[in-house]
Amino acid sequence: MLDYMIYILAFAVGSILGLLYSYKQHGEPFVAVPDFNMPMAVVAILGWCLAFCSGNVILTAIGILMGGFVMGERPGYGRKETAIGLIIAIALYLLMKWAV
Repeated sequence: MLDYMIYILAFAVGSILGLLYSYKQHGEPFVAVPDFNMPMAVVAILGWCLAFCSGNVILTAIGILMGGFVMGERPGYGRKETAIGLIIAIALYLLMKWAV
């Protein structure tokens, strides 16, 4: 039960940090950026892979914090990066489960 509380808290903190980072980076009221942000994609891939594949409470919480950081950015930012990170993490998880 405590594990889930840690995961929820990590996701909330990551979302808040992502929102603050996004507002600091982009001061405009709302501009949807069509570019693919490679550093955020790396953060999303690492975060979701840690969250799904680590098997450790601490590493899973760090992964959820990283995934929440990318998901928590302003509306219009981070959606492509999050989708790519989730797809790669789910594929890696399935490969690890089928390999055993």
